[in-house]
Amino acid sequence: MELFQLETFLAVAENRSFSRAAQKLHRTQPAVSQTIRKLESDIGEPLFDRSSRDANLTDAGRLLVDYAEKLLNLRSEAGSAITELRELHAGKLAIAANEFTSIYLLPVLEKFRHQSPMIKVAMQRSLSSQIAQDILNHKVEMGMLSFTPDVPGLRCIVVYKDELAFVMHPRHPLASAKEVHIRQLGAESFIAHNVPSQYRAKVLEAFRRHKTPLNMQVELPTIEAIKHFVAMGNGVALVPGICVEGELKRGELVHVPVRELKFERKLRLIYRKNSSLSHAARAFLKIVEAIASEKKGRYAFESELR
Repeated sequence: MELFQLETFLAVAENRSFSRAAQKLHRTQPAVSQTIRKLESDIGEPLFDRSSRDANLTDAGRLLVDYAEKLLNLRSEAGSAITELRELHAGKLAIAANEFTSIYLLPVLEKFRHQSPMIKVAMQRSLSSQIAQDILNHKVEMGMLSFTPDVPGLRCIVVYKDELAFVMHPRHPLASAKEVHIRQLGAESFIAHNVPSQYRAKVLEAFRRHKTPLNMQVELPTIEAIKHFVAMGNGVALVPGICVEGELKRGELVHVPVRELKFERKLRLIYRKNSSLSHAARAFLKIVEAIASEKKGRYAFESELR
């Protein structure tokens, strides 16, 4: 049973005539009759009463009318749905990110929502170590990472170049310094993130290399909590620069460079290499590229060769 057969069947049923149906469909009457005979053969039941002058439906024909209309309506709905996806009036985009990398996504998401308000965006909070596998397993379409995943089959685009920021309360004794050395920090009380990461390991190694104690008196579960605690006048912290841009502008925190702790941190947007991106994902990438072109500086759109 094919859709064009059902179209022909409904045309005959609605016009109660093979000849009028042929005119409506711009086909010959023999072609219409042949199509109906093939449909009847496939079903195994006559659909029209050939003994009457009008094309009267049999019981099987009357039953088929409802199903034929439903199937043809579904085809129409499917076509409309695909058009809506293509024109970004419908669809969904799922992105995996952690607390830090999601900060970069916020201005991109804002522009994307203005451009495509009908697209549902699900930003899923995930462990960095799991994001690459979630993409390969089709749990999400895109992800954000601050390191190059050691997993084949992924495309990586560097979108932001961040660095660790040494921050403190504006009244802290070091707040007026233009730069400090790591050995000046041995007596400081650090408010630390309790989530292991490559950059935490780099910081620990730097303090060991310079034979300087690293006093992590308080460990907190989120960067947001660390920022607030330091802004209250409690200790100092090393956090991603992108996460404290607002606090630095408002004067709630002060950033002082540490010569030995200048670690660049590239943020990458990743997705499956050999898979077609959805219309929504392609539109999202265009906005990421436009923001990089507009803002420049730390913003980028550089494909990472692997």
